[in-house]
Amino acid sequence: MRAMVLNSTASLNECRAPLELTDMPRPAPGEREILIEVSVCGVCHTELDEIEGRTPPPQLPVVPGHQAIGRVVELGAGCSQYSPGHRVGVGWIHSSDGSLRENISESFRATGRDANGGYAEFMTVPEAYAYPIPDVFTDQEAAPLLCAGSVGYRALRLAGIEDGQVLGLTGFGGSGHLVLQLARHLYPHSPIYVFARSAKEQEFALELGAIWSGDTDDDPPQQAHAIIDTTPAWKPVLAALERLRPGGRLVINAIRKEAQDRDLMAAIRYEDHLWYEKEIKTVANVTGRDIAEFLPLAASVPLRVKVQEYRLEEANQALLDLRESPVRGSKVLLIKQ
Repeated sequence: MRAMVLNSTASLNECRAPLELTDMPRPAPGEREILIEVSVCGVCHTELDEIEGRTPPPQLPVVPGHQAIGRVVELGAGCSQYSPGHRVGVGWIHSSDGSLRENISESFRATGRDANGGYAEFMTVPEAYAYPIPDVFTDQEAAPLLCAGSVGYRALRLAGIEDGQVLGLTGFGGSGHLVLQLARHLYPHSPIYVFARSAKEQEFALELGAIWSGDTDDDPPQQAHAIIDTTPAWKPVLAALERLRPGGRLVINAIRKEAQDRDLMAAIRYEDHLWYEKEIKTVANVTGRDIAEFLPLAASVPLRVKVQEYRLEEANQALLDLRESPVRGSKVLLIKQ
């Protein structure tokens, strides 16, 4: 099978094509695993974190990709949940212990980091961590729901807002554009403010129903009850804390923050950023429950998923575009053409 493979970690400033198109053996499913023929795989900021060593794979080489959509083609021993031909998706959680806190369990294994992922024509996964895809979504539309959407759903739950309370979103890429639509559905009376770095992202947020959109340092009409931060930088964290009302909560939905602006955290002023019982909550991974709950919810809205398509062999360009260009929606790789 064809696959885009990461052989070594490297900065994208120095290595502009870290993934290599490779022919490798098609995997065989083990006990209680299924083999999936992958049609589409989403491209995520987490791949950048893997490649640049912020959350490095424990072993190399590895096939990245954890927003995979495809059809079941073979069942391992003991499988009973799916049959060949079923359309399924695989997210960041490849396997864990099945507990309510499986996202932070020592058993947690990540798709595309701890096990080969979806930047390939075939992949295996335990059948318990594959999810049926609602018919309302195409493969391209469904792929971002497996991580950008599902972890965004987790972040929204952790934000803990009630209908009518003010929600802020900092960063407006693959996850943000889905969270905004979901929040409008779940909390129809809540004003939603979007902080985004480019005019195109700000315009897109307003198109999808944000009440206000501006730059990270701009002041919205009101302080927020909760803000979800999906950026890889520290500066938006400080700006968000300043724009929370007393008792507000900042939910940081990111694997890592970039090191070059880490010194900004020394600028925290207790009276401006943390006083009045403000909270900071982080999102660590995603659980099977999150994905299983979110997919039918996304279909009931239904969410409008904006995607930009690339061929499998264009994965390096997709990653560079994700890192360096304003994002309008999500990026996906077309594996089966």
